[in-house]
Amino acid sequence: MLRATVRSCGLPHVVVVGNQKGGSGKTTIAMHVALALLRAGQRVATIDLDRTQNTLTHYIANRRAWARRIGRDLELPNHFATAQLEGEFTDRPGASEYDSFERTICRVQHDHDFVVIDMPPHDSALIRLVHAMTDTLVTPINDSFVDLDALAAVDPVTFAVTDVGRYAELVREARRGRRSLDGTLTDWVVVRNRLPLLGPCMQPALTDSLGELALRIGFRVAEGFADRAIYREFFPRGLTALDDAHDVATFADPDSTRTVMQQEVEALVHALQLPIGQSRTASCPVVAIW
Repeated sequence: MLRATVRSCGLPHVVVVGNQKGGSGKTTIAMHVALALLRAGQRVATIDLDRTQNTLTHYIANRRAWARRIGRDLELPNHFATAQLEGEFTDRPGASEYDSFERTICRVQHDHDFVVIDMPPHDSALIRLVHAMTDTLVTPINDSFVDLDALAAVDPVTFAVTDVGRYAELVREARRGRRSLDGTLTDWVVVRNRLPLLGPCMQPALTDSLGELALRIGFRVAEGFADRAIYREFFPRGLTALDDAHDVATFADPDSTRTVMQQEVEALVHALQLPIGQSRTASCPVVAIW
């Protein structure tokens, strides 16, 4: 049972990129969404909650180092790496982890328009807390039934949804808790990511299963990025598909796909329907869950 106390504070729009299935491209999406928001003139903070991998933290550090190396100013969000609980879900979050996260949120709440949070691929009390204060939840999944398993079990013959998966149940519980506190329903967008470059972009059976689940538990479906090696090659230099051509000129023939990649990013940000340029005066809760 979810129980909560509310600490009211005016927050920027909180975008969480989360999924308990690893390898779905969460950090790549988080980085590109953050850079797209910066390019749109928004004040953006990023938080890396993956204490084990720290991939978003490394991505941003690589970008900062590359900018120094080439002598150029590359857009950077105001970044924070916050400690999280280790191991399995526990009955109560440790005070140090909760306090660390709360201090980070309070540091960014008054002078940022968006906070983009990159989540680890597991469960904990802190993870549930963050889901309960999310405005837009982005859940990337690879285009396969292996990734769909985090959201639902399906019949092996008909592919009809037979049960809600563990992560989907976590999100559903967090959304119920958030709605009971302030009447807000988190906008949940499941992103079909790392789509194949060759062959059909989407499996018809998976499309049907995902559509059935979307109606059942209330999320929207969007397309993410194609499975291009260059997205991974960007990482050591902290670059993105949105960076200027001369900043990525050392890559082999980047212009052949760069325009298409930018269109993928723009289409995803458009599908997320984020409140870009809108003032945010309402307060949102910081929720302690146990």
